[in-house]
This record gives sequence, structure tokens and C-alpha cells, in this order.
Amino acid sequence: MARRWVSFPAKEIYLYKLLTISSSPNILSSPVEYLKGVGPLRGDMLKKELSIFTFKDMLEYYPFRHLDKTKIDKIATLNEGTEYAQVAGKLTHVELIGEKRSKRLVAYLQDDTGEMELVWFQGISWAEKLLTVGHHYLVFGKVGFFMNRVQINHPEIELYTAEKADGKKFLEPVYYSTEKLKARGLNGRAFAKLTYALLQQLSAKDLPENLPESLLLKYRFISRWDAFRSIHFPATEELYAHAVRRLKFEELFFAQMRLGLLRSTRHRFSQGWTFNKVGDLFNTFYNTYLPFELTNAQKRVLKEIRKDFGSGKQMNRLLQGDVGSGKTIVALLSMLIAADNTHPTKGDAFQSVLMAPTEILAQQHYNTIAALVKDLPVCVKLLTGSSVTKQRREILKACEDGSLNILIGTHAVIEDKVQFKNLGFAVIDEQHKFGVAQRARLWAKNTLPPHVLVMTATPIPRTLALTAYGDLDYSVIDELPPGRQPITTVHRFENKRPMVMDFIKDEIKKGRQAYVVYPLIEESAKMDYENLMKGFEEVKSFFPEPKYWISMVHGRQPGDQKETNMQRFVKADTQIMVSTTVIEVGVNVPNASIMVIESAEKFGLSQLHQLRGRVGRGSEQSYCVLLTGNKVSKDARERLKILCATNDGFKVAEKDLEIRGPGDIEGTKQSGLLNFKLANIVSDRVMLEAAKIAAEEIINTDPDLTMEENAPVKNYLHFQKGKTVWSKIS
Repeated sequence: MARRWVSFPAKEIYLYKLLTISSSPNILSSPVEYLKGVGPLRGDMLKKELSIFTFKDMLEYYPFRHLDKTKIDKIATLNEGTEYAQVAGKLTHVELIGEKRSKRLVAYLQDDTGEMELVWFQGISWAEKLLTVGHHYLVFGKVGFFMNRVQINHPEIELYTAEKADGKKFLEPVYYSTEKLKARGLNGRAFAKLTYALLQQLSAKDLPENLPESLLLKYRFISRWDAFRSIHFPATEELYAHAVRRLKFEELFFAQMRLGLLRSTRHRFSQGWTFNKVGDLFNTFYNTYLPFELTNAQKRVLKEIRKDFGSGKQMNRLLQGDVGSGKTIVALLSMLIAADNTHPTKGDAFQSVLMAPTEILAQQHYNTIAALVKDLPVCVKLLTGSSVTKQRREILKACEDGSLNILIGTHAVIEDKVQFKNLGFAVIDEQHKFGVAQRARLWAKNTLPPHVLVMTATPIPRTLALTAYGDLDYSVIDELPPGRQPITTVHRFENKRPMVMDFIKDEIKKGRQAYVVYPLIEESAKMDYENLMKGFEEVKSFFPEPKYWISMVHGRQPGDQKETNMQRFVKADTQIMVSTTVIEVGVNVPNASIMVIESAEKFGLSQLHQLRGRVGRGSEQSYCVLLTGNKVSKDARERLKILCATNDGFKVAEKDLEIRGPGDIEGTKQSGLLNFKLANIVSDRVMLEAAKIAAEEIINTDPDLTMEENAPVKNYLHFQKGKTVWSKIS
């Protein structure tokens, strides 16, 4: 007999799935549209508006506050300090007051202690139909006072029955919604109904424990099942606090477990080249050509790098240091160690590459390094997008035949055409400016991946580094070279501009130079250019030629013109450089002693600190002037105050983290690791440290998570695998 194929309408398939969903092996993976009360249309809206795709996403969409309807208040107890109240009483009188736009409905509710007003300015006809004088009602809302009379505007109101006499059995959750969701009937109260329906479908076995028993006992955590129920519908505020504490720790702990396991795996299994020799190049440079004594911090970091080089494992190290702390010299000394070592079978010296995000910074690194090693048999070349064809051909040949020791450049160094004979060490400067795929292309340049040193001059607070870069080993240069004087930073309003310009003239008389920097407003390149040109003309009016000469640098200039103008300033042919933020990193002019930042209120703290770091690079006293309009917002004023108070980049970064939050700090958005739903790495830093210690203890004693007590952790990580997107270096 021929087989008959039957096609079911979409609606019947949907209903079938809805009926069978509770028997699925992992109910939390079920699509959100199959939750009772959602359906296909609302499901699509939840996905688009709030990225809620599954039951799990719905469960982890937490309320932002709770309303306490567990008790009934007496009218006489309400006062100015009462925010919300639930009152039961008899409706004694209803009246319409005013006309047209000033019309309002006022109802009078009375209990055995007093009387209050219920007021509606909108939905008056609906409210009139709802209210019956003489009936008893249960009322909830925000308490206010008008003419010394207690009132609630637009209250929630329902008929009062005996079963409601003791109030609700739990605090009522309030959820954020959007205008589009509200239009589909999904307001905050509807969310509460959906979450309640979801919890009715779940049981404790659907939310198995994911923390070891020892941690549960140590921190007295409630179970996961109780935590999820109590974060949505807690019986008391105390239970809610327990739920939040438990789930916050879970977020931080598993972030640290993932990073720790990555680091542990790399330490144990990722093979790397062994540099076990500190030879002639390093020793000659260190003893003869090093222009200054290294700070203790630089020596400490070099020891950490040398230890990694000799371990036989691939190094992946983050080097943090404030502007001017001497990261480049550490990178160069590490490159010389690489050049002192040879391939175990080929016998070729190891090559190094330094990748910088901009041509200006790459050129600066090249100038610095080439000058430092000019008397050593070390071949250093620069490769950028502007390198001419003949030059490029020579560089590619030198890379391939091994005669090139150090290649410095922009992302041009990772192009497929660039083939190294024996790449052993890669330095990535200002790494957050490069994408993961870009960085990864360096790994394929040798049979074993090169050792990697990631440098950043944007200080990252320790709390953020623990979280965003926890898979890297971590080094900090926390000392400035001797002889550097702290930069004096001041805030001046527009009306003080003539005084600022006179101060620059005084410094120029002493033989110094100055920067004047204008903000980049990304929305309009044309507006930026016009602002800069206007600013350039204004500066010229204060500093007329031929007594003064001014360079101008901005992003729209051709590369050669930009370089010419930059070099004129470097060589002191011009006394003032007017620029956009292209000089934020990479310009090193020790003679420049003044940085004037125009419209400083438009810059973030981190960028202001980076710009300030362009001065103070010599032994003379340097100054940073933050010039603003006369009207400055409270937030901007706070930023400027912090910058004037400290030169310490790590303190600036801590404040930046407090003000802006972790998601807005440059270079962390791509990590995905800061997208915590509950935890905040600033306010919860103590918990973050505890989570990190707990994760490290488990990884150190059981790196493969084979012990029975760590089975919940292993199972949970396996379940989550592939569901977290992050940027990691290796």
C-alpha cells in the first residue's frame, strides 16, 4: 500500500510543540514562543527587542525592582517618607473636578484610621465604570501629598475580598519593557505573568546545581532553584538579597573559570619556541647602548618575559604601563633576546615583529628602535600602507631570507605576502585597536606560533583586567623613569583664552613647544575639518608669522603631508602643532611642554589622559590646559576635576570605570565577558576577587575537572559551551 504524506497546518504544529515542550530533555532550551502566553508574534518581538530567544533567556530576564504587596498599610501611617503603599478601604465618594484639560476624577477611600484621595487625570471614563461607592477596594500605588492630603495618582485597584486580607505571598516583580512590546500587551505586569507561568513549568531538576558543594557551604548559598524563584518572586527582601548574591557569584565565578581554563590549557599544552640564551646582542645593548637605567618595574617585567621565553610554552602576556613608563624599551630588549636565539634545527636567528594601529605610531616606534640599535648588527625595517613598491619588495625579501631581525609596521605586516623565515616573537601595541582575526593571522607565520606581548598605554583597572583579559598573563610597569616631573593640569574656561595664549608665548620664549588639540566628532568629518580650520586660524591670530610657525595635522591629510608636518614639529622648525586626536598616541617630542585641549568637556577621561601623556616626556616641567566653554555638565566637570587631581593613569582608569561602567571602556566591548546581567565589576569587586580565588583553586588542583565534587562545574561549562562569545588573544 502506498504511503500517504499528511501536512499539518502551522498552527497545529505549534500547538503540538506547546503540549510536548515540558517533556523535552532540556526545557530551558525551548524557543520562547512555546511559553504559554507568548506565541509566534510576541515571540518574534521578544527576540528583536530584548534578545529573549529561549526559556532560559526569559528566566534570566531579571526584574529591576519589586513592589511590596505582602502587607496592607493603614492610611494614618502614610507619610512623606512612604514611597509605595497598599491600602484596603471603603469608597465613600467619587467626583469630577475641573474642565477640559484640567479635568480629573477624585475618589475618596476610607479605612478605620483615616481617608485618602485616589486621582485619575487620564482614563477617567474607564475609572468611573470601575468604581462603585460603598464597595471595598484594594489599592496600590505611589504615595504623594497635595494640600496636606495623602493621595495616590492612577492607582492599581481591585475589589477587596477576604482572601486578599493578608496581601500577596511574595513581592511583585517589575520588569523593563519597550514601547513596541507594550503595544503587543507585554508591559511589566505581563512579564511577571509570563515568568510566573515559566516557573510553574520548571522544577528543581531543570536547574541542577552548578557549584561544588564546598563553595555552597563556604558562602552559605541557597540552591540554584531557590535563587531563580526568589529573584523573581521572593517571599521577603532578605530572600531576594540571598538570590542576587548567589546568582552574581555564579556569573563572576564561571567567567573566571572559562578564562582560567584557557590560561591553564595554554600553559600546559601550547608549545612555543624556547629562547634559553641571553646573548651578545642583548648584553652589548644593555651594557653599552641603553640610554638610561631601567626602573625596578621594567626589570621585573623583563624577568617575567625571560621566564616565559625559557618555558617551552607559548607566551601570551599583557603588558600594561602608563604613558611614558618605558614599555617600548622592554619590547626592544625582548626582541634582542629573540635575535640572540636560533631555530633548533635550521639554525636561523628568530625574527620579531611589532604591530601598531596607526602609521604615525608605527613610524614613531621605528624611529625610536632604529636609533637605539644603529650601532648593533640588527636589521630593522618599517612596513606600512605607504611603503613604496621597491621598498616593500626589499622588506619582503629580507623577511623571507631571514636577514631582517625586526619588522615594525601597521596591519600591513599580517598580509599574506609577508612571509618570515623564522618568526619567534610578536609585539602588538594598543591591542584593542585590532580585531581578533587580525591578531590571529600572526600565529600562522611560523610552524609554532610566536611568543606574544600585548602592550597597552591605556591603563586598565585591575578589576577590569581580571575579567576582560584573565586568559593572559599580566605584567604592569607601575613606575615612571627617573627625572620625569608630574604634569601640572589645570581647567580654564573660554574667557581665560588670552591668558592661556600668553602662557604659551612665555614657554616658547624659553625654547619650548606646544600642542593645541581639537576634538573629533565622529558624526561629521566635514564639521571636524571646519572646526579645526577655524581653530587653526584662531591660533594664528594669537601667534602671527614669521615670529611663530605652526604645523597642522589631521586625519584627512595625505600621509606624506602629515609626516612632513609632524617632522617639522619634531625637529622644532615649528613651535606649535594644531591637531585632531591623531596625536593621541605615538608622538614623542621631549621639548613639547604644553598641551592645550580645546573643548575638553567632549573627551572621555581615558582619551584626555592619553593626550596629556604627549607632554612631560623630557626633564622640564610640563603643563596640560583643559579649555572648555563656560557651561559644562556635571559629568564633564567631574572628569576634568579627576584629571586635574592626579597624573596616575590607573587612578584615572578606576574613576573612568566608575563613571562609565565596564561596557563602555575602550577595548572591552568585543570581549563579551562583561555582559553580566547582575554583577558589576566595580561595586562587586570583592565578590570578583573571591570568585577568581575559588576558580583558581579548582583549576590548580583539578585542571581537567575530573574530580567528582567538580562534576557540577564541568557539566555546566559543557552545557554552556559555544554560548558565550568573547575575544581572546590566542
